[in-house]
Amino acid sequence: MLLVVTYSRPARETLRNVCRTHEETVVRRFGRAALLAETEFGAFLACRLREKHAADVQVERTEPFNEFADAPASVRTAAAAYEARDSPSTPYDKFAAGTDHPSSAAMRDGDL
Repeated sequence: MLLVVTYSRPARETLRNVCRTHEETVVRRFGRAALLAETEFGAFLACRLREKHAADVQVERTEPFNEFADAPASVRTAAAAYEARDSPSTPYDKFAAGTDHPSSAAMRDGDL
């Protein structure tokens, strides 16, 4: 998908008009940003916005996150265990201390 983020009022107005006119290409809209389908027409709309508003429009390519293919099992297990903890106010590092769950520092340094 193509993520289009706008940084000015005129760019937001153009994005809003594009989203209204080409609903079939818009995957999702988030106020000043939108996800466009990764098609030639989606690219055309993104390029058109960049051409019209230059630096007031940022375009990024996104990839869907598949938690089962992209996140290690240790991370998925830690997330599930943390969400099922007895005390909701326990910070993650305190929860993970003395267990097999990875520390937040280790996860921050780990690449997916």
